[in-house]
Order: sequence, then structure tokens, then C-alpha cells
Amino acid sequence: MLEGGPSDKAAMARRKLHRPIAAMAKKIREYRALKNRPRDSQRYALDYETMTRPFTGKRLPMLAWEDVRTENRLFTLLCRLHHFGIGRMVTRKSWLWEFEEPCYWVITKVKVDYTAENMDHGKAWGYLTFRGKTESEVKEIDKIMYHDWRMVPKHEEEAFKKFTPVEVETVRYVLYPPLLRAMILAQREKEGNPNTEEPMIDLERNAFFPKDCFEKAKQQAEGTPV
Repeated sequence: MLEGGPSDKAAMARRKLHRPIAAMAKKIREYRALKNRPRDSQRYALDYETMTRPFTGKRLPMLAWEDVRTENRLFTLLCRLHHFGIGRMVTRKSWLWEFEEPCYWVITKVKVDYTAENMDHGKAWGYLTFRGKTESEVKEIDKIMYHDWRMVPKHEEEAFKKFTPVEVETVRYVLYPPLLRAMILAQREKEGNPNTEEPMIDLERNAFFPKDCFEKAKQQAEGTPV
């Protein structure tokens, strides 16, 4: 009977063995770490007198203090509504100031953190309309902890959605930079090309460069070795 060599024995020693107890212990450690992780109500708690977060000890920037005192977080608004505002429309102060087109979320799902004191923490999902364009898929609402959320009153929702699209003028052709323009004109003169049109860059042209395009250009520039 032939025995395996030392390499075969080493390969068998390196073979990963199934250890069910170790795998279960790993899952338990991961579950405990997930269970003991800080909740959003702990991470984003704020001392409004010192403008610091007790969990991290970090202080909010001074530019945000006014909004923190006068505006609301998303769940501060939702916790006051029936079914936590499902079906309602919310927007942000920064969107109202920056864009003329309507920007808002329509809330479709809410997951509330019931351990929070006022149930004013959690996660929310909905349909996003940004600058008048509505996305077709439900997405999780981001930046819910920012103090700039506003609820659109129900009787104003239809008027808030209405807007007149503004036609955006697109530019297709632009001038070449001076050096490239001079090179193109010099090439035309060298080839005897009678074309007198101003060379322009077509911004909508899809340029395709073969894989060996630049290698051939480099060989032509270097010339044939003697």
C-alpha cells in the first residue's frame, strides 16, 4: 500500500475542518455586537444648550445652530402624525432655497425606534422627486437627522407639485483651445485643404479609439529605427 508523501500530509493538515461550535460562537458574538451597538437615539442625541452630542462629544458647527433651534428633524415631524406620516409629503429647507423646481419625498414606509423617548428616531422610505423628476423606485430617505425638514400641508400638496418646466439650452459645438486650433489650421494648410470653416468641438460626438491607436501614433512620431 502506497503512502502519501509529506506534501500530501501537509495539504490534509491545511484543509479547513468544519467546526460547528466555533461557527456558532462566531454567530453569537456577531449577534451580541449587533444588539449592543448604539441606537440612533443615542448617537444623534443633542444637548441644545451646548450644541454637542453627548455620545461622541462633538460640537455642531456654528452655521447649523440657527437651523437646529428653528427647524425640525424628519422624525420630529413624523412622530406627531397619524401612522407616522405614511402617504404625506415632506421637503427640505435647503431644497426650497436652492431650487425652483419641486423637490420632495412621498413617504411609503416607516420603521420607528420605539426605544427613543418620544419615538422621534427611526428610518423612513419613499419616492423621491428631485427638481421635478420623480424616481420610480422606493428608496431609503437619507439625512433624516438634519434640522431642515418641513412638512407640506395636505391642502398645498397639489400646488406644490405643479411647475412649468424650463427649457435648458444645450451647447453642442465649442471652439478649440488656441493651440489646438493653430495646429489644425496648420495641418490644413500643409495638406492643401481649402476648408475655411472654423474648427469646432462636437460635444455630442462619441469618439472611439482603437486599442492600438496611440501605439501607432507613438511609432509614427518616433520613426523607424536605423
